[in-house]
This record gives sequence, C-alpha cells and structure tokens, in this order.
Amino acid sequence: MKILKTDNLYPDENVIDEAIDVLANGGVIIYPTDTVYGLGANIFDNKAVRNVFKIKQRNLLKPLSILVSDTDSIELVAKISNYQKDTLDKYLPGPYTFILNKRNIVPRVVTSGLTHVGVRVPENSIACKLARIFPITTTSANLSDKEILSTPKEILDQLGCDVDLVIDVGPLESRKPSTIVDLTMPQPTFIRR
Repeated sequence: MKILKTDNLYPDENVIDEAIDVLANGGVIIYPTDTVYGLGANIFDNKAVRNVFKIKQRNLLKPLSILVSDTDSIELVAKISNYQKDTLDKYLPGPYTFILNKRNIVPRVVTSGLTHVGVRVPENSIACKLARIFPITTTSANLSDKEILSTPKEILDQLGCDVDLVIDVGPLESRKPSTIVDLTMPQPTFIRR
C-alpha cells in the first residue's frame, strides 16, 4: 500500500496520475471528496468493484454509486431528461448523489442488478480528476454500518486491510455522506439527507 500526501485545494498532478494508474490496473484507492473519504475502483473492472464490497464488508445486494468528472459525463452512465438535467446542473458539483436510470454500459456488479444508479459529481477537484478517464465507485471508506471517520489513518485502522493507494489530504471537515435524491420518480424523493 502506498500513501501519497497532497493538498486538497492545490493537489499534486503526479499524485492524481499515479492514482489513476492504480485504478486502471485493477486497484482500489481511498480518496477525498467534498463530504468524506471514499473507496474507489474502476467501475468497468468487476474484480476491483468486488474488492470494494469485500473491503467494506458490504452486502453484494447493496449497490454502489458512481463518481464522474463533471455533469456532462453523467449522460455516459445514466439516461437523463431535460428536467433531470436542470436539477443536476443546479446542484452539482456538490454533496449530492442522484439516483437515475442507468445505461447498459454500467456493469451489473456496481448496481446489484438494479435498473438505476447513484451518480455523484463532488465539489472536490481530486475526486473529479480521478474520474476523468473512466467513472469510479464512490462509497464512504468505512466498514458497512460502522462510524465514518475523517482521517486516512483512522480509516485504515477500521478497515483492517490494505488498499492499493491512499490520497491523504489530512482530516476532512465533514463526517456526513452525501445527500441521496431519487430522480427516477415524478417528484424528487430524499433517500438520505
């Protein structure tokens, strides 16, 4: 495991490039977002995605969300109407995950076989740059149903296993995961505030 320290607001591009290489080669990373540290894997690498479930001790029937680099990239993984696009453009980038109807390109293992997918565009340049070549998983870096922690050291102690790479920007202010809003219904529905 490699731990790379960088500044959250002015990240070292070499750190981001190295993390993308790890993701491209089937690795799992811990990275900062605008809410909490996340566990990331290339969504198109089924083995890496399964490893995220294993590291989190997460039930395979509980889907993962996807992080994309910008709002325009959402259409690569989800079908969106004009109304949904207006909502996405209004609130993203930001601390939200929006549930949308997925495109067939999204692997079944990511969504647990469901027809929809959670999509994020965080207000964090590191996270968005990590997804500039391919979408990555985004789920809080903690054991399922356990406390969300704010530093990589605490997270690694809790997980009790190695990930391939950690991007350490120090403690994050938030310990709250993103707000989840379902946009597949006629009216937006809060799943998690």
